[in-house]
Amino acid sequence: WRAQRLYVIFLPTYSPELNLIEILWRKIKYEWLPVTAYQSFPSLTSHVLQVLSGYGEKYRINFV
Repeated sequence: WRAQRLYVIFLPTYSPELNLIEILWRKIKYEWLPVTAYQSFPSLTSHVLQVLSGYGEKYRINFV
């Protein structure tokens, strides 16, 4: 594998900072959803869909 420049890197069993979906969900949950979104399951579903449909335009994550 080294001859082909392929390296195996072992990650810790739980490393949310390396998992992009964990980073996205943390932003949605703690920054982008209003408190009122948690009043009911339909409300939460609606708000999450709104955020996901606006991701990249209205909602962005800067990894710098």
